[in-house]
Amino acid sequence: MLKRLTMIGLVAQMSLPALAWSDVTIKVTDKNGKPLSNAVVFLKSPTILAQTKPLAAAEIAQQNRAFVPGVQVVTVGTAIDFPNRDDVRHHVYSFSQAKTFELKLYAGKPEDPVVFDSVGVVELGCNIHDSMLGWVLVNDTAVFAKTDAAGYVSFNDQSEGRYSVDVWHRDFPYGAPYESFKFDNQMTQEHVLSLKTEGVTL
Repeated sequence: MLKRLTMIGLVAQMSLPALAWSDVTIKVTDKNGKPLSNAVVFLKSPTILAQTKPLAAAEIAQQNRAFVPGVQVVTVGTAIDFPNRDDVRHHVYSFSQAKTFELKLYAGKPEDPVVFDSVGVVELGCNIHDSMLGWVLVNDTAVFAKTDAAGYVSFNDQSEGRYSVDVWHRDFPYGAPYESFKFDNQMTQEHVLSLKTEGVTL
């Protein structure tokens, strides 16, 4: 009986489809083909998206009259606190399509965080201090990384198949959305993504 059960188990394992795993390697360039460092690359697939959840906690502080961090990456549905750690009051706002909100002149920490419920690039400003600029990159994937000095980023141990990516760079002009790409990933394949948005030409 034990032998028969063992054979059934082996047959069941053999009948399962084999999953092929590989690294997703991406090179980001400007429109002239020059490597672009410090680009934020978001990786998406049906499996990745199904596992994405809002972050448990996130914040963007105002400190030394600057947003800290200057760029915050969150998943859709994440609530962000905006504590003011300066000895002056701030008036934080955004008119971005992905999130429009306003925290009128305040000190300390607002009682309620701001929930970022749509994918997109959210530009932050202060109505009192024009030099204060910040960004919230909201996406429906938690898998992201920044390109290195040669423009490369790698996501290890991903399955082969269809992927989409969103790319953002700090030199994008105000109001510019992500640049999006799609590709089929196979083993030992490199994907070169050339950005068309003005402002990032080297």
